[in-house]
Amino acid sequence: MSVALPRMLLLWLMNLHEECIKSSTMCRSLQEGQNARRFKKLYADKEDILVPDIFWDYTSGKVLTMEWITGVKLNELDALERHGLKVLDLVSTGIQCSLRQLLESGYFHADPHPGNLLVTPEGRLAFIDFGMMSETPEKARYAIIGHIVHLVNRDYEAMARDYHALDFLSPEVDVSPIVPALQNFFDDALNATVSDLNFKSIVDGLGTVFYQYPFTVPPYYALILKSLTVLEGLALHADPNFKVLAASYPYFAKRLLTDPNPYLRDALIELLFKDGRFRWNRLENLLVQGSKDRDFSTKDALQPVLRLLLDPHGEELRVLVIKEAVYVVEAIVLASAIDTYNSIPYFMRVLLNSDTNGPFIMSNVELKSLMDLRDQVFRIWGLLQTSKSFDPQLLQPVLQVLQQPEARSLGVHLAGGVTHRLAARMLQQLLLRTSKSPDLAFSPL
Repeated sequence: MSVALPRMLLLWLMNLHEECIKSSTMCRSLQEGQNARRFKKLYADKEDILVPDIFWDYTSGKVLTMEWITGVKLNELDALERHGLKVLDLVSTGIQCSLRQLLESGYFHADPHPGNLLVTPEGRLAFIDFGMMSETPEKARYAIIGHIVHLVNRDYEAMARDYHALDFLSPEVDVSPIVPALQNFFDDALNATVSDLNFKSIVDGLGTVFYQYPFTVPPYYALILKSLTVLEGLALHADPNFKVLAASYPYFAKRLLTDPNPYLRDALIELLFKDGRFRWNRLENLLVQGSKDRDFSTKDALQPVLRLLLDPHGEELRVLVIKEAVYVVEAIVLASAIDTYNSIPYFMRVLLNSDTNGPFIMSNVELKSLMDLRDQVFRIWGLLQTSKSFDPQLLQPVLQVLQQPEARSLGVHLAGGVTHRLAARMLQQLLLRTSKSPDLAFSPL
């Protein structure tokens, strides 16, 4: 009995181990099927993305039965060319889908290697093999986008603080020693623009920084790095000059312009304002890039900004916006007056006893600044009008928002500011002309 018991126990343990393996296999098969169904529900709404169906009636604990996908692997360049397909277009599709996965729903395919990405003859990108999936925490999704904004602004202190939200550092860790290390790395890397950065070079550079300080890379982030590195590697195989951040810009621009999340609203303000002045070139660039994203909507871009502007707690922002709006109105009025003046024939200016150098006395630098601001605002309005989603009726809800008390107060302050600014400008011109020649004191302006 003393001999038989160990044998029976050993057989029981062996049987238990076998059953555990069977159970684990069954769980993995069913889990992968559930993963595929969830992934399809979230991301297969785009015409260029394909996710196979799961045939549950033919799926068991040992077998997962999926829809058959006819296609070629994403790294088979010759086969893609025979079908008239461009690998860079397909990789860009994969990057856009990955960004939606990582930064919107947070549920992402963590193993997008060429064997798991097929291209159909119609040019659709098919994701298969859903055994390795992961999720990006909600707080981290917004922190990643904010991190990109801080990188664009070279705000290394804010970048260092982002690592708390990303769970790279525990809240009690002082980030001040990390700031110089980030600055040293990115100041060298950003000799051109952020869009020129290679994703792998960022990962390698930050790896050196992470090694020197008490960073802990969360599992989700390690899988994100793997996912994006694989996609960039496929693109670099076809084009050594491909930049994943440049391909990602349209998505980031669209999110910054349209997402009402408070964290991203603050990030947009950081991006557009500097030292109390509005950076119109940044807004123009965001609109240019955002319009490249097929999901960009002018309506979605206008209303969140207005709500932010009219928020009861947005007094500081309203002061900045009113100030900038006054500059814009002044630029439009004066630049239009200058254009009108320049359209008058020279001999008529002489007959009117007008200053033939122009209707206003100002330096070439100031004149150029006025004209540039007016032209840039007009270009931005043109971008909004030419948006595929632009509809004059979208201004109706905007007008409704402008009926709010905060908006009416905004209009009063704007009108007062414009009146004051133009009056000051006219007085300045009068004094300049008087000091230049007493006979010009009452000449037409």
